[in-house]
Amino acid sequence: MSGQVNALRETHLIRGTHVENRNYKNGALEIIDILEKEYPDARTALSFKTPLELLVSTVLSAQCTDERVNKVTEDLFQKYRSAEDYAQADLSELEEEIRPTGFFRNKAKAIKAFSAVLAERYNGEVPSSLEALVFLPGIGRKTANLVLSEVFGIPGIVVDTHVLRLSKLIGLTGNTDATKVEFDLMEIIPREKWRLFSNLLILHGRAVCIARRPRHQDCRIVDLCEAGIRWKNEKLA
Repeated sequence: MSGQVNALRETHLIRGTHVENRNYKNGALEIIDILEKEYPDARTALSFKTPLELLVSTVLSAQCTDERVNKVTEDLFQKYRSAEDYAQADLSELEEEIRPTGFFRNKAKAIKAFSAVLAERYNGEVPSSLEALVFLPGIGRKTANLVLSEVFGIPGIVVDTHVLRLSKLIGLTGNTDATKVEFDLMEIIPREKWRLFSNLLILHGRAVCIARRPRHQDCRIVDLCEAGIRWKNEKLA
């Protein structure tokens, strides 16, 4: 594998937002293949039954663990069953109900705002297009792509903090802006693998490639990762 890794390192060039090395697509596919064996049930950890529930859960998950979000939504989803329910909710009451997720005031305002638009413009239904979803107050491309891929089966790359961080460490992008990273990854990853790739990197970022204390010694893709290769070279120096 070392010869392949060296070849990848020598030919992998990133200029601006355009990833120019076609051969590195093979390396990306190998990363997916390896991680898929490590995480055979790769999917979002958020609990939901409807598109609206996933939309709400994703907003709540900002700066919060999925486990805590799931605990909060157990009761929340019993009380609020429609976009109209959220739109008509008492703001202070909703804030208290989602307080454990953090940033509860901003999250409550966002949930009420996009729910009002859903109730008024979409008959309470969550739209199935990226353009319509990002039009909703408080909904960005990350949330939109998650809903599209998990609920509607429309491929999308979900660039959360883990995907952004690992993509940079591996060497798949030189950008720090989430949207630019998304477009870089779209050039490398086959469309049918977008959802899988996102879920795999999220799981790997939580389990092994942990921010500030990555477990290089336990990483199955260390030889296909620029940061991992540097770590190995430092050990040999």
